[in-house]
Amino acid sequence: MENQYFTSDELNVKNRAFLWGDSVKVSFFVRNGGLIMDEECYFFLMASMRKMRMNIPLTYTLEFFQTLFQKEIIEGKGVKNGIINFQVFRNNDGVTLAKSSVSYFYEVSEMADVLAVHQRPLELDLIKEINVNNNLLSNIRVHCPENIYGAIYAQENDLDDVILLNPNKRIARTTAGNLLFLEGDVIKVPKQTEGAYISPLMENFVTFLHKNNLADIQEHEIIAFESQKAEEILMISEEKGIFSVGKIRNKTFENSRFSELVESWKKSFNQ
Repeated sequence: MENQYFTSDELNVKNRAFLWGDSVKVSFFVRNGGLIMDEECYFFLMASMRKMRMNIPLTYTLEFFQTLFQKEIIEGKGVKNGIINFQVFRNNDGVTLAKSSVSYFYEVSEMADVLAVHQRPLELDLIKEINVNNNLLSNIRVHCPENIYGAIYAQENDLDDVILLNPNKRIARTTAGNLLFLEGDVIKVPKQTEGAYISPLMENFVTFLHKNNLADIQEHEIIAFESQKAEEILMISEEKGIFSVGKIRNKTFENSRFSELVESWKKSFNQ
């Protein structure tokens, strides 16, 4: 099904998202006809807007977004399961940029279950000619030419995505999301200071695993070679969903244990 698009105002080419990439993006999740993790996603949006020095409207409350998505998406379009990719951009109407108003644009991608692991495992590879930064803005979803370059590189080399390194040649993330590496009972996750995305979806997952003693969650500085040592690899993308990684170069990976852990996590939302 074609994605549904929504805007707060009529879009024109003079908006700063189009001209300068002056925007931030956060995902919200619809499951079984209702929002899940909406509070975590809302606070991430507020934090992202503050980091980009945006003027946050007083109307941007959690209730505003709950009502907006309930009316427009769940009731208006009948969407039962999907990802809402919500983008806020700065307008050109203020005396200063910090005082300019903001507008929003969002699209909805429907899927069977936002918490399910996609059936087809991904094939990844490392890309070394570019890297991503590991500063304050690297952890939020803002304009990133490295993501565009990496996505095109992946397409041209028959890959699903690429692993991006930081300036210290350690693993940051992929163009689409974060990586989790399973070794024994330990799940290693690249630190946010390494350039990984802040991810409410991933944080909810690892918090569930930690609280239920299902795995030992460890944040690490992970060198590129360590990706070959993992038994299983999971990619969690706010924008696209959850994927197992099946192959990196000549190394193939299983996906049974991560699938079981994700299944347990899914069931917790039905309780």
